[in-house]
Formats: sequence, C-alpha cells, structure tokens
Amino acid sequence: MVRRHDAGHYDCIVIGAGHAGCEAALASARMGVKTLILSINLDSIAMMPCNPSIGGTGKGHLVKEIDALGGEMGLNIDKSFVQSKMLNSSKGPAVHSLRAQADKHQYHTEMKKVMENTDNLYVKQGEVVEIIIESDEIKGVVTSTGNRYTCNAAVLATGTYLGSTIFIGDAELKSGPNGLSGSYELTESLRSHAFDLRRFKTGTPARVDKRSLDFDKMEIQWGDEDYELFSFMNDELPLDEMPCWLTYTNQSTHEIILNNLDKSGLFTGAIEGTGPRYCPSIETKLMRFTDKPRHQLFIEPEGRDTNEMYVQGMSTSLSEDVQLAFMRSIPGMENCEIMRPAYAIEYDCINPLMLSLSLELKDVKGLFSAGQFNGTSGYEEAAAQGLIAGINAALKVKGEPPFILDRSEAYIGVLIDDLVTKGTDEPYRMMTSRAEYRLVLRQDNADLRLTEKGYQIGLVKEERYNRLLNKLKMIDTELNRIKSVTLKQDSLNEVLHQMGSSPVQQGTKIFDILRRPEVYYDHLSEIDETRPMELTKDVIKQIEVSIKYEGYIQKQLQQIEKFRSLEEKKLPLDIDYDKIDSLRLEARQKLNEIRPESIGQASRISGVSPADISVLLVYIEQFRRREKQ
Repeated sequence: MVRRHDAGHYDCIVIGAGHAGCEAALASARMGVKTLILSINLDSIAMMPCNPSIGGTGKGHLVKEIDALGGEMGLNIDKSFVQSKMLNSSKGPAVHSLRAQADKHQYHTEMKKVMENTDNLYVKQGEVVEIIIESDEIKGVVTSTGNRYTCNAAVLATGTYLGSTIFIGDAELKSGPNGLSGSYELTESLRSHAFDLRRFKTGTPARVDKRSLDFDKMEIQWGDEDYELFSFMNDELPLDEMPCWLTYTNQSTHEIILNNLDKSGLFTGAIEGTGPRYCPSIETKLMRFTDKPRHQLFIEPEGRDTNEMYVQGMSTSLSEDVQLAFMRSIPGMENCEIMRPAYAIEYDCINPLMLSLSLELKDVKGLFSAGQFNGTSGYEEAAAQGLIAGINAALKVKGEPPFILDRSEAYIGVLIDDLVTKGTDEPYRMMTSRAEYRLVLRQDNADLRLTEKGYQIGLVKEERYNRLLNKLKMIDTELNRIKSVTLKQDSLNEVLHQMGSSPVQQGTKIFDILRRPEVYYDHLSEIDETRPMELTKDVIKQIEVSIKYEGYIQKQLQQIEKFRSLEEKKLPLDIDYDKIDSLRLEARQKLNEIRPESIGQASRISGVSPADISVLLVYIEQFRRREKQ
C-alpha cells in the first residue's frame, strides 16, 4: 500500500496529455486558471500513435474550428507539416477538407514546447490511479506514487490507455499504444463510482523501413502546389515537401490474409471490443468487400529524420510473420522490413450519455470528459472535445455558465451533440455528412463563426481578434465595392469569351458576373481597375462563396432559425418523465436517461417520436404558466 501525501492544490487537473488533454490544459491555463496536466509519460505528449497526419474529410473542419476558438492544433500542424492537400476540391466548398502530413516527432516536440512555456500550466509525469469524488463532486486525484492533488475541476482525457491490451496474432500484451505503459488501476476507481464503461477497439498499421522499399513500382503522391495552412493566424509558410506513394494489394495478398485469419485476434474472438466502422482492418475489408480485386494503400513518411514509413490502409492484428508475408506480396514492398508491427488495441471508455452538452458528467460536478475516452476515434475529434472540456472546466472554476456550441454553429457542436444525445456503439468519427447545416459550417469561415465567441470567453487574444476584425472589414468593404462597380460590356465580353461563358448585352456589375459558376474573382483582375491590391486569398474566397451560394445559404439560414426556435425551448432538468402520462414508455425511458436540455435536443433522441415532442411542448407551456402563477 503506497502512502498518500498532499502534493498541492490546482484549480483544474487534466488527466492525460494526448490531443484532448493538451487542448484542455492549454485552454484552461490560457483562461487564467491554475492547471495541472498529468501524463504517464511526458514523451507521449501530443503523440501520434497511428497515422502521421492531421485533418481529412470532416476532420479538417474540426481543426479549423479549434484554431478559430484559440486552440493549438492548427498552429502546431502548421509548424510540423511535410505535405498539405485539400480533399474534395472538385466538389462544393461545403465538403472541402484540408489534410496535412505531419512530422510526428516534430509535432510532439512543438506541442510539448508550447505546454512547458504556457503561464498557469504545470506539466508533470505521473499515473493517476484514483479520482476523489465526495458528495457527487470532484475533489482531486491520486497518483501511483501516492501524490494526492486536490482541485475544483478535472478533465478525464485518458485516450486508449485505460485498461489497454495490445493484440498481435496470438500475443496479448498489457500495454498502451506504441509500447508505452497502460493505465489499469484507474478503471477500478471509475467503476467504484458507478461509471458506465465499455470496451472499444482500434488499431494501427505496421511501420516499414524506407530503405527496403522500391518506390519505382509505386505512384508518387505530392501535395497541393498552392497549399493552404490550418491556422487563420498564418498566411504563408515555407515548405520542404515530402512525397507519399500509392500502391495496391492483389490476389496473392488477399489469399495470404484470408488463409491466416486464425492468426488474427479479431477473428479468433480474442478481441471483444467494438472497432471503428470507417477505419477497418485489412482482414475486415477483405471479408466485407469480397468483390474488390485490390485495395489501395499509401506509404507515408513519419517524419524528416526517420526511415519509418506508415502503411496507410493496412491496419491489422495478424501475427508478425503473416504481416511480413502479405506486405511482401505488394508491388514495391517485395523486400520490405517491418520496424514496428501493426497491432489492435482494446481499451475502456465511457458511455457518453453520462455527459451533458458541456462535457461535464451529469452526476459528478466539476468532472469533465474528453477524447477517445468518450467513444470517439481520431486526433481531431479528441482535440475538439478537449478544447470544450478545458474551456468549461475553467468556466466552472470561475463560477460562470458553460460554453456550448450547438449543431448550427460548428462541427464541434455536431460532434458533442451526437455523442451526448444519441450515444455511440462504436468509435465515432466526424464526417461532413453528419452536419445538416454544412453549407454554412464550412472550414473556410470557421474564424468568422467562432473567433468572436472565443474572444468573449477569454481564450482568443487581441492579436487574433484584431485580425478577425480587419478581415471582416475587408470583406464588407469589398462586397460594397463590387455591388457598385460596373464593368464595360466590350472588355467584359472579351474575358467571358476566353472562359467560354455567354456574353452580356450591356455593362454589368461585378457582383452579378460573379454569380456565374464558371467566373471567379481573379478572372476579372485585368479589367477591374478599382480592385484593391491588399485583398488576401481567404477574403476573396469568402466573397466568392457568399455570392455564388447566396440562395442556398439563405435557405439554410432559414432552416437554422427553425432549429434554434426548438433549441431555445428549454426543458427543466428535474422533470420526472414517468409522471407525464401521454408520453410513450420508450420515450419516458430515453428522456429520463439522457435528460435533454431543450426540446430540440429531445427531438434528436432515438426513440422519441414527433408525437412525444408535441406532448413535451404542451407540458413546458403548462409548466411556464404554473411558474408565473
């Protein structure tokens, strides 16, 4: 029995220093709250145990929103990226998603540097084995060495370390990701406080030695030449780009894998946890898509100062000998050498229905939860939750109301609302299709939507806020100009003819010409004599999108108004739904479990019908009348 001793008091304690923990701790500290962050190993701060990239479809939106609110992920990837590419660029702006390849070591180093030099933030190595809860309120934590830290608020951001088990073939290893120590005693502490825990699973592909690959047999993949950055604080940064490579599996690869499924923990029954639907293992792909003759895989660099290459798309729990055999059947990998084998990892996580929209546990005051512990997958989803949990932990300490983003304001709002309203039976991944208002919630306008909010809560500083005000002024001034400037018919028609666009019959306002889908701002530069020189690319983009999609945006804004009318109809949190006779039994059970904060949230709960919502609308009207009387 390790003796306990008091080790100090902190306003906020963050447990875990992955992507969720880093954002939570930085947000709390930057808002003036004395914050402690505890990590089992300081070498795991902002570690990328899986893919060496940030962003992607839907995920890029989250990173842009984190940055707009004053978070760190966007700034950090801009310091450490080796390639950048805009996904879905052939489609509309609503689904454009930025993705950047990262130098994993540099990403970790830069984030650790920021953490260590942030005022009010104390970075310490230590494994939390117990949380102290008294009278349904968080009071502190205890580490494996007996340190007892007290606090007013805490954030659980344990990632995939809690109760973690690694699976490689028949081997089951009590380990966290990347061979680091897992956390096992904390699970028992959480269970003793009646936490509703479940087992999820994820995995990562092998890393292979660059020197053992034949890139002549693969297709080289460069990033965008005119690349974009994640942070709204950066206009341009130099890049010494590194390429990726594309190759494919074949019939031989598939036969090796399918003939050895008895060496995969996923198919022997050793792995019980639920895995991510949208990032399946190669075994699962072959069983699910039997008609596909080949599957693509990308060979991605892990960084500038290493020969380790990440085999994107080949996650597996097969034994090492089978991994080596099937990879050597792939063009360009005939002589590959594995530096780190692929593995599956199983871990404990919380049922997110235990959480409120602020990410505070409903039954434990001051205790917040974020990241993969909430049942999500991915660095970006984790960081987004960490930011909100850290903000709300700081606000809790200050005695201020929580900061909540709804579905119409941000992808972050969609992510959290989905988790705490609908729950999840598998690792949740953000996608653009989850956001019903995605034309308004574009990644390019995240700062216009959210930076003011970040400034109001004290997270966004003056430099970023002034940058936003200047951008808004430029957009407004330029929109007024192009609505008033008329281009001459002859010169305009010359430009339109070159672009294959139909001619005009008279002089036409710039605003009206830009409504045409094939005409862009820069096409008119030579004949637009009054165009200001200082306009930036992001200002021009905002103008073009607002003009070209004006009708669609207005329609979506009307939908948002209807949505908000239901969100504003608040439900008392102490309602006993069993006493509302007109509700169906299933609705009563779900409403009592989730305890929605508004009619809008209640309407999104599976098992609550439109008829049940009508009953609730009548109920809250009667409740208000009684309150007035």
